[in-house]
Amino acid sequence: MSEVSAAPVVAEPHEDTATLWLSRPERGNALGPDMVEALDAEIDRALAEGARLIVLRGRGRNFCTGLDLADLDTIGDGDLALRILRIEMLLQKIHALPVTTVAIAGGRVFGAGADLFAVCDHRVALRGSSFAFPGPAFGLVLGTGRLAGLVGDTAARQLLLAGGAVEAQRALDLGLATALIEEEATEGAIGAAHAAATRLDAATVAALHGRTRHADDAGDLAALARSVARPGLKARVESYRARVTAARR
Repeated sequence: MSEVSAAPVVAEPHEDTATLWLSRPERGNALGPDMVEALDAEIDRALAEGARLIVLRGRGRNFCTGLDLADLDTIGDGDLALRILRIEMLLQKIHALPVTTVAIAGGRVFGAGADLFAVCDHRVALRGSSFAFPGPAFGLVLGTGRLAGLVGDTAARQLLLAGGAVEAQRALDLGLATALIEEEATEGAIGAAHAAATRLDAATVAALHGRTRHADDAGDLAALARSVARPGLKARVESYRARVTAARR
């Protein structure tokens, strides 16, 4: 078994930019409880230290492959439901931040990882990346309102009902991604986002975010809570995981 990284999230502050690295490449940077809590804490730290731009990136091949199911065999429905609800609370927090956010995503960007990508202001897809929202396959309704706000109701339904991966160009065409670049252009993309974030004073940026953010947080949370409260959540996840494993073989 590969060794688990010491810190699930590594922060690299530089002046008024905080780059937060998801640092569990051996698990595809999947969102386990420790990573969710670490990301939440590092965001708070970045804001307290005056960050004007927060950049989310992933170590290794994949930005984020979704919910970490490494210990699924040892937890019950209740713990699993709480983990999923906690992810939604983090997503809502990031979506509502008063500073500019950027996600730089390569490799697989799946499930809750795709939702994490979707809540950022600048959503930069690296060439070769792919995106999928497979949650409905095991009865999960996560971030659907935000996704519909980005790509429209019809496209959101198609993505969620199909559940399959879409390539980076398709994500750009739909509006899920705001840019598609080669990996070597990453620093330039971050620099452009920084220039836009700091062109106005912090209070004005925060006010603009507040007026241009359209989200039904309570509705999204209620829909998610209903979906995880259905009996058999763990069994549905196990069944989905078995189907995916069999298909890969």
